[in-house]
Amino acid sequence: MESTSNIFKLPKLPYGYNAFPDVIDPLTMEIHYTKHHQGYADKLNAALKKDNISGKTIEEILSMDNLPNAIRNNGGGYYNHNLYWDILTPGGTMSNTFKAKIIEDFGSEEAFMNELSDVGAKRFGSGWAWVIQTNDKKLRIFSTPNQDNSLMKITEMSGTPILGIDVWEHAYYLKYQNRRTEYLQKILKIINWNKVESRMS
Repeated sequence: MESTSNIFKLPKLPYGYNAFPDVIDPLTMEIHYTKHHQGYADKLNAALKKDNISGKTIEEILSMDNLPNAIRNNGGGYYNHNLYWDILTPGGTMSNTFKAKIIEDFGSEEAFMNELSDVGAKRFGSGWAWVIQTNDKKLRIFSTPNQDNSLMKITEMSGTPILGIDVWEHAYYLKYQNRRTEYLQKILKIINWNKVESRMS
């Protein structure tokens, strides 16, 4: 990902706002991308300038010690949404290799999906549901509050995020209101699992 020698910019969406109307309504996607995600990018750039941080990738920034709150919140928001939009590109079924890894680490594909949906549904308030690859190459599911992710030293699990699902209300409320579980179940049907797998090392 680009470094702070250049201003962090939003990645271009690889689909239109109306790409998944049965899962995410076009107005939610447009507001989410142009207002929320853009806001995180703008505030991240301002915070980096204020703290005179440059020449680092977003991953390097988020893994810094003693991360300032403005960079933690807005850098997390910028990174998390980049991942979120990227993996919502349907067309990728799980490879046999990835299925085998899921069965190894979670027992079954069904157990994996249920745990991911359950973790997202039970996150109190705003946050994210994650699948990460830990340093010992295991896949793990957990959730974080606000815009935290597993690159940060303050989270309960550390590792490489390979799948992130936004469970802030702004991600689903116009279509689902308080039915977060329904949103989670539907969004799992439009994940590009090839892209998720490609993030593994």
